[in-house]
Parts: sequence; structure tokens; C-alpha cells
Amino acid sequence: MQGDTDADRLLRLKTVLDRSGLSRSTLYRKMQDGSFPPSVKISTRCAGWREAAVA
Repeated sequence: MQGDTDADRLLRLKTVLDRSGLSRSTLYRKMQDGSFPPSVKISTRCAGWREAAVA
């Protein structure tokens, strides 16, 4: 089923860094102070960000 929309798609860290132009440490600092959307836990060692929140 192709119910995936852009709002439902999860982006991995490398893609988020490429799109935002931020470094890894800046991204996590902004998440901590609330100026960047939080990540969504996908599995035990995997996280992503909703594309709609990052765009």
C-alpha cells in the first residue's frame, strides 16, 4: 500500500543534516533548547525526523 505521504516520511540524520545545513552538535543543541523538532525513535538504536517537521 502506498499510503506514505511527505508528512509521514521519516528522514535519517544524514539527510536532516544535509537539508538543514547544521552540524550534528548544533542540531542536537537546537533540539535540546526546543528550536528544532525532536527526533522520533524508530527502533532501539535508530531515530529519524518527520519530513514535514524538518521542511
